[in-house]
Amino acid sequence: MSEISPLHDRYLELIDQIVQLTLKGNIRSKEQVYQMLLQEAEPGTGEEFEQCLRDRFTTTQKQADDRTNEAKQARATRSLRALQTIQGEWNRWQTQNRSREAIVTALHQITQAESAQRLLAFLKFTDPNNPQNLTSDQLKQLAATLRQQSISDPATKEDMGQLAEGISRGLDSWRNLQDHLVSWIYDPDQLGFEGSSGQSNPWASWAKQPIGAVPKSLFQALHQQQSGSDWAANQTEMTLAAWVELAIVLQAIEHGLVSWAENLVYNSKAGAKLSITIFLTFGVIWSQLANGFSRSTSLNSLNRDRYTEASFRITLQGLRVFSQRDYFPLYGTVFASFTGGYFRNAMSYLSEPLKQAEGTQEKARILTLLGSAQRVQGTLDLAKEMHSAAREIAQEAGDRPCEIANLNHLSRIAVTEKAYAEAISYSQRALILSRQSGDRMGEANALANLGYGEVFQAQQLESAPEVYEAAISYLEQGLDLSEKLGDGQSKALCYTSLGSAYVILGEPEKALKFLESGIRLSEFSGDLYIQAINLAHFAEAFYQLENYDKAVLSGSLAMYKLEQLGSNDWKQTAGLLTILQGRLGDSFQTVLQGQRPSILEAIGVDGYDYLSELLDRYRTSG
Repeated sequence: MSEISPLHDRYLELIDQIVQLTLKGNIRSKEQVYQMLLQEAEPGTGEEFEQCLRDRFTTTQKQADDRTNEAKQARATRSLRALQTIQGEWNRWQTQNRSREAIVTALHQITQAESAQRLLAFLKFTDPNNPQNLTSDQLKQLAATLRQQSISDPATKEDMGQLAEGISRGLDSWRNLQDHLVSWIYDPDQLGFEGSSGQSNPWASWAKQPIGAVPKSLFQALHQQQSGSDWAANQTEMTLAAWVELAIVLQAIEHGLVSWAENLVYNSKAGAKLSITIFLTFGVIWSQLANGFSRSTSLNSLNRDRYTEASFRITLQGLRVFSQRDYFPLYGTVFASFTGGYFRNAMSYLSEPLKQAEGTQEKARILTLLGSAQRVQGTLDLAKEMHSAAREIAQEAGDRPCEIANLNHLSRIAVTEKAYAEAISYSQRALILSRQSGDRMGEANALANLGYGEVFQAQQLESAPEVYEAAISYLEQGLDLSEKLGDGQSKALCYTSLGSAYVILGEPEKALKFLESGIRLSEFSGDLYIQAINLAHFAEAFYQLENYDKAVLSGSLAMYKLEQLGSNDWKQTAGLLTILQGRLGDSFQTVLQGQRPSILEAIGVDGYDYLSELLDRYRTSG
């Protein structure tokens, strides 16, 4: 026989007592039942209580089914209703008890942590990856409990008070922002975070709301396109309460925006695109804040170190959530989401928090994203390091799509380095693995990369035109598969690669048809890098056709956009414009001036004025 718990008889007695009081009319509300449970039930003994309740339900149900004694049957029926009330209030007690236990656990770990680790201990309980993360109501209760603690150490007492104040202020600021979370959006396709002062963006809207001074200041800085890094570095005073308030507000905004975007039922693709933008935007902001706090000269060493480490921790938390989404972008680049000046160096900051992560599938996916950004920026050694590490981790974790994606990224890096045999080898391996595993997206990208590598190798070897036929065949297969998948980015890459192939073959008219499709699809998918590369190939095609007006227009836009994205590919287009300048002589400026309206429409006055500076920089760089 199994041993009966010491609480068994006690809980049976409690249940019977509540039933009897109910039958006598002495219990008139559910709250009375709840209060009795609150006084008598002990945390961690749920199984014992529920077993007793089931026993009483079974016994009473049998009595209620017995038709031989109407009086007993009637009493049993009333007892069943009382037991149902107990069940409901027990469920309430369980919920409240779990909440109390979570708060007690958080309180213990925060108060016991060393001063330098106290903020990280708190962030464990706001981490969306933690199943035991605290709700807003629980955070409110935690703040109240922190204020009530009797602590003798003055520094610890000060930290507890600051944490409590920051939590309360953060929840208040978020409450005032909630109704304005997406009110600034008129067209979901316009969602962006870096518009000029005249454009619709959330920062200005949120800064107008009655929120704390620190989040208001950050939103105003972001609205003016000041980097989060510079803003953080220039904070002369930043209390623990102010940092916690900012953390709660930013995390709540990110979660709210992602939830809103993911529930765009009318257009799931648009929702996924918006969600990617949101995750990346807040990842960049937090990593910029970490960078800024780390170089602050105004903060004391304790605050500088803990704000830096805590900001990196939140960066990693957000990226971990992102990496688990089905729409996580294994291909393409993150430049689809950012167009402002303060983005330029931000992606390099994002590599920092990964030093704190274990070799997991999540890390592989995050490294894949970061590596693609580094490739476009031209930091190829770092990009290779990230993609190689991501490939190994993905292989160990059994994440075959991620492994294939990194082979494809390594192939594209090899093309950039003019190591075409290596590029072809990577893409061939990606093609084999993708076909073995049924990864159609990986196969489409592998075909595009294989064709791309074959085109450039043929050009390097000055091969005969017929050698290009195999490369073009791969690209056409990739294009066909991409069309079947409805994969806009892969289609854009195939069209761009086909256009490039025909430019190399000296068939500019045919090249332009593919490039037009490529730029249209890249605009639709939001891939700014592919858009810019298409413009660069346009310039080459128009140059071959001796249509110098359009060559200057396309080349100018390509050079500017690539440089703004941080890609070294701008120099190749600058070289073409320099050749055009030498061929046209003084009339080059006349041609450029003639294209001024179109250039202004695309990149504005500042962009137009910057073109001459870029050309001068190219010439002086040798």
